[in-house]
Amino acid sequence: MVFSQLIDHAPIHEFRRCVARYGADYRLRSFSCWDQFLCMAFAQLTFRESLRDIEACLRAAPTRLYHLGVRGNVSRSTLADANERRDWRVYADFAQSLISVARKLYAHDSFGVELEETVYALDSTTIDLCLSLCPWAPFKDGRGAVKLHTLLDLRGSIPSLVRITHGRISDMSTLDEISYEPGAFYILDRAYLDFKRLWRIQQCGAFFVTRSWKNTQFARIASRPVDESTGLRCDQTIRFSGVFSRTDYPSAARRVRYRDPDTAKKLVFLTNHFGLAPITIAHLYRSRWRVEIFFKWIKQHLRIKAFYGYSENAIKTQIWIAVATYLLVAIARKRLQLEVSLHSFLQVLSVSLFEKTPIIQAFEKSTLTNQPATTGNQLSLLDF
Repeated sequence: MVFSQLIDHAPIHEFRRCVARYGADYRLRSFSCWDQFLCMAFAQLTFRESLRDIEACLRAAPTRLYHLGVRGNVSRSTLADANERRDWRVYADFAQSLISVARKLYAHDSFGVELEETVYALDSTTIDLCLSLCPWAPFKDGRGAVKLHTLLDLRGSIPSLVRITHGRISDMSTLDEISYEPGAFYILDRAYLDFKRLWRIQQCGAFFVTRSWKNTQFARIASRPVDESTGLRCDQTIRFSGVFSRTDYPSAARRVRYRDPDTAKKLVFLTNHFGLAPITIAHLYRSRWRVEIFFKWIKQHLRIKAFYGYSENAIKTQIWIAVATYLLVAIARKRLQLEVSLHSFLQVLSVSLFEKTPIIQAFEKSTLTNQPATTGNQLSLLDF
C-alpha cells in the first residue's frame, strides 16, 4: 500500500534506538511506540480531526491495518494514553535522525542565492492554546501558547533545529542552543539582535546577517562605493559605539543600507562577512522569508493548530510527529525524484494511502480519454 511504501523510507532501526534510549516500550503488551507513530502519522497525512476520528478511519479497514504496519489494537483511549504517557523525546530524537537523512538529499538544492556555504534562517511561530486546558503554557493577556523555534536549512527548507517552548520564552534564548558551523551563514530577524550572542557567532567562525535597529549606535570606519540603481545606498565598515554594544561586540562589522525597489522600504543590514557583494547581503536576508513560508505551510497542511490532547507531553508528541511526517514526505519525494511540489505530493498521499499501487504511479499522466455517454438522454454530472 501507498502508506507502507512511504513508511519504508523511515529508518526503523533508528526509531528502535530512540525507543530503547528512553525505555518507552518497557512492559508494553500491545500498541507499541511504533504503532503510535504510525497512527499519528496517518492522522497527519489524512487530516483527522480527533482521536475518535482516527479510530473510526483505521477500524473501517481492519484487514489493511496489518499491511499498514499497525500490530496493536487501535482505540481512542489507547491512543490518548499513549500520547499522554509515552516520552515525547522518542519522536524528537527520531525527527532528528530524519533531519540528517533529508539534509543530505537536499544538500545541493538551490534557494535563490548562489553560495556554496550552508545558509540557515532562524525564526519562531506561536501556536495558540487555551490556558485553562494548558496551564503549563502561559503566554500573555490571559492566553496560552507554545512557540515553535526553528532553524531552517534553506536548501530544501529542512528544519535542522526545532525547539518547542511555552509562549513566554524569549526568542533570543534559542541562539544559546545552536551549535554554530564554521563558514555557515545564519540569517536572523532583528528580534534576535543581541551583540553578545552575535559575538559568539563570530568567535565560532560562522557568519550572520541581521537587521539593525534605528537607535543602534556606531562609528563609521570606511565606506565603499555602491551601485544605487540596484537599491543599495551605502556599504560601510563600522564599530559599535553603544555603552554595551562596544563591549559585547569589540570587533568591526559591516553595515549595508538598502532600499527595496518593490516596496520602497528602507532596510539596514549588519553582517560580519566582508567578502560578499553588498547586493548579495540584501538577497540573503530576503531569503529569510522561506522560514515564514515553512511555518505557513505546516500550519495549513499538518495538524499542529488543533490537538488531540492537552498535556505538555501530548502536544509535544503531536508536534514532533508532525515534523517527522513532513520530513518523511520530503525524503520520499526526493528519493522518488518527483517533479511536483510538496503540497501536491501531500494532497495525493492523503487520498491514496490505502491504494495498492506504487506511489510514483499516482503522478504519471493518465492515459484515459473522455468517452461519450452511452445514452443520449442521460446528463453527465461533470458535462458543462
